[in-house]
Parts: sequence; C-alpha cells; structure tokens
Amino acid sequence: MLFGTSGRNLDRLQRVQNTLARVVLQAPWSVSATDLRRELHWLPVRHRIHFKLATITHKTMMSDHPSYLHDQLCHHQSIRSLRSSTAPLLQLPPVKTAFAARAFTVAAPKLWNSLSARTRSANTSATFRSRLKTELFSAAYC
Repeated sequence: MLFGTSGRNLDRLQRVQNTLARVVLQAPWSVSATDLRRELHWLPVRHRIHFKLATITHKTMMSDHPSYLHDQLCHHQSIRSLRSSTAPLLQLPPVKTAFAARAFTVAAPKLWNSLSARTRSANTSATFRSRLKTELFSAAYC
C-alpha cells in the first residue's frame, strides 16, 4: 500500500500520471495536466490511494473476507445513545507514532470515518465505488 508514503514519492508518481495523461490525449506540454486528468476522469495519485484503501475496507466489512483484515476492523460502539450511533463507523485505535498511523488498522478506520454517510451506507460494491469516486473527484477538482 502506498498510504502514508512520503510526499516526494507521491509527487514522482503524480508526474508519471500527468505524463501518461498527455500521452493518452496526445496533448502538448503547454496544456494543464489537471485539465487532462479531469477530462479522462482520472483521480490524482493521492486520491487514487484513498479510493483503493476505502474499497478494500468496504469489501472487508461487507463480506468478512479476507479474515485477517476483517479481524483488524472494529465497529464503533458509542457509550451513549446518539443519532450517530447507528452510523457504520469504525473505531480508531490509539497510536503513538506516525509509522504506526500508516498501518491498515489505523488508516482504514480514519479514512472510512471521513467519508460521507451517503457513501458509507452503500449496500453494493458498485454503488459504493461510484459514490466514492464522485466524492473523491469533487474533492480533487472542485
């Protein structure tokens, strides 16, 4: 997983994606890569990493497979009766280091809880992916 990798590595990957967008559309270097990616409906690298992590989290929560990932996710149990207690949130374990924050057990719940309630409540994988891409696309380009 590339979640939590250095900004320098992400910038390098973003340059590769920008070059590929120019090649695919046969565009000159004077054209903005952001506009080209938007035209191709490609997510930037950072958002693509979030897309993959959220998709893996959704599949794990819905199907209980793979079990080694499902065992690492804990549903949030509120102490009091709140309106949000029925929301499908995940419990965020405490961490002491930045390195530990990149682990699936921490990164997945943090990203999952940051998604909109509409996206998290999707029943099928196709609906979830569609809503997630729409949410991340608007966050990247709007």
